[in-house]
Amino acid sequence: LCGLSLNGLTIFSFCKTPELWTPSHLLVLSLALADSGISLNALIAATSSLLRRWPYGSDGCQAHGFQGFLMALASICGSAAIAWGRYHHYCTRSQLAWSTAASLVLLVWLSSAFWAALPLLGWGHYDYEPLGTCCTLDYSRGDRNFTSFLFTMAFFNFLVPLFITRTSYQLMEQKLRKSGCLQVNTTLPARTLLLGWGPYALLYLYATVADVTSISPKLQMVPALIAKMVPTINAINYALGSEMVCRGNLAVPFTAEERAGPSQV
Repeated sequence: LCGLSLNGLTIFSFCKTPELWTPSHLLVLSLALADSGISLNALIAATSSLLRRWPYGSDGCQAHGFQGFLMALASICGSAAIAWGRYHHYCTRSQLAWSTAASLVLLVWLSSAFWAALPLLGWGHYDYEPLGTCCTLDYSRGDRNFTSFLFTMAFFNFLVPLFITRTSYQLMEQKLRKSGCLQVNTTLPARTLLLGWGPYALLYLYATVADVTSISPKLQMVPALIAKMVPTINAINYALGSEMVCRGNLAVPFTAEERAGPSQV
């Protein structure tokens, strides 16, 4: 509910305030949509947890797993897109073009949809999580099918976005420290990716080398609970952590100095 509320406020602010209709804000809007989807997925899981059963059948399980995986990948890659956008803004001394931002958003969602659809087509598999109240990528099998999908998917959708995020902010920090105008937090986004999604990655990695059923079902749910906190953290980082514009609307990613352009920073 917290993630839905905060990201919904970000989306509402973008739609209501024409001053926020910029290429840079478009990237954050995409992230807010993905994080809203994660929170909605978690809300459905919470409802079934209260019922102590999954009430939507096997088709509903597949749809729930696909939707959750799609939104998670879009959130991870969307964070990397924002990092690259900020690097471009600060380090190339040129404004981010609408065509570039739209292409990044399209790439994020098409790539996420492609990887999320593969388990539906047989590479990987969606199934119930250990407590049986929600659905995700099935890691309990630990067979060659799962292992090959995991390592390929993790490389392109976790390690590469993490590298882009970390490298972009490192380069931006070096650039801004020289000018004495460091305006943004250059460590939190990469830490959020690593700490928010890293436990999931470790659980999946463990499932490829050992019998994951040796871990209690409740303990296996801990990485999922940590990941469900990411939308709230992202909303605070990219929205609430930025300035408030007139009439109480929420400015999403950048400060006034950032919107002014690199030449004035």
